[in-house]
Amino acid sequence: MNFFNVTLPLALVNVINQASRSLMALIGPLLALEFDLSAADLGLLGAILFVAYGLMQLPVGVALDLYGPRRVQCASAGLACLGFAISAAAAGPFMLGFGRFITGMGIASGLIGLIKGHTLWFPRERVAALTGAGVFIGGIGGLCATVPMQAVLPSIGWRGAFWVLAMAAACVSLWIWLAVPPSPKRNAQKSIWSEIREFGPIFTAPVFIRMAPAIATLNALHFTYQGLWLGPWLRDVAGLEDGMRALTLLFYALGVMFGNLIAGNITSLLQARGKSPMIVPIVAMCAMLAMQVLILVVAPRDAWLVTLMWLAFSLSGSTSSAAYSSLAQAFPAQLAGRVSTAVNGSMLALVFVFQSMIGALLDLWPRTALGGWSATGYAWAMMATIIFQAATMLWMWRRRE
Repeated sequence: MNFFNVTLPLALVNVINQASRSLMALIGPLLALEFDLSAADLGLLGAILFVAYGLMQLPVGVALDLYGPRRVQCASAGLACLGFAISAAAAGPFMLGFGRFITGMGIASGLIGLIKGHTLWFPRERVAALTGAGVFIGGIGGLCATVPMQAVLPSIGWRGAFWVLAMAAACVSLWIWLAVPPSPKRNAQKSIWSEIREFGPIFTAPVFIRMAPAIATLNALHFTYQGLWLGPWLRDVAGLEDGMRALTLLFYALGVMFGNLIAGNITSLLQARGKSPMIVPIVAMCAMLAMQVLILVVAPRDAWLVTLMWLAFSLSGSTSSAAYSSLAQAFPAQLAGRVSTAVNGSMLALVFVFQSMIGALLDLWPRTALGGWSATGYAWAMMATIIFQAATMLWMWRRRE
């Protein structure tokens, strides 16, 4: 097996995954004005994708271990195509929310399918590096949903953006079916219920109890801002116009791409030298916490300083591939899909909480004359996430034995 018939085609699910999440940060303000949405409404509309994403984690983990990445990822991309089409045709926020829910079901296997493919067909010391490379490729979707999408948005509108994603997802589904090899045969005597029961030892394992909260929070905060609230924050707090907002979102997406690539390769290098693969995620947690404090205290207005700070935030937040693959390697290889879905499901539940909480906090202050939200509300929201992340890191440190 090689990069071109495993990593590349499976990474394409992450391309549509990243594009679907990043698009909301760009078009969220447009949707709020067109459908007259409050901050809480917009937060819920953004978070509903992650509800579906989270609900699908355990079933997808079992499906990947039973049927393999080829069949699961092909079906997932097809489901995402349907979700994008429903979103594009939405007459109101409820139908749009339904489309986002279906999309969330479709993209749910993006990262864990990639990890499962690598654990099946590559040596364990290459898993982190290859997964980082796959997520790097997936970041192209995030890039396309920034400056390029902003350039064509006046012509095609937000509905056209969803139609583009629908066509891309259909092509990805076909490519995976043609390129990815079938998975090795599994023991047919095991029932699906016995497979599901194996989540119990995962959730109760000491290493999972210690590391999962901090890993989930690290990635959830990254998803929360990239998936919705960074765009409005750049408008309401930093005062950036459309073009500069899109450029900052592009740099954020670049940080996601290179952060995953660098983190994966450093993790594999550390493993090859006998070091713990969790070193990289732990350093990233400290960096993200520091960046949140800095953004809160400085409250920058200079456009390039804003961009630099959020670039650093995205670099630290985009170590999920290294963190997930490292945690998965603490368990037997046949459980790799379920270990990743267990922590990913926890993370996605946090994304729903964070995105909804930020919206609810913003609604406590009057809207601005331009239809945005108060900078004070954003500050209180960031203080809340700082406290939460610090608590998970303290938990991780206290249980280090």
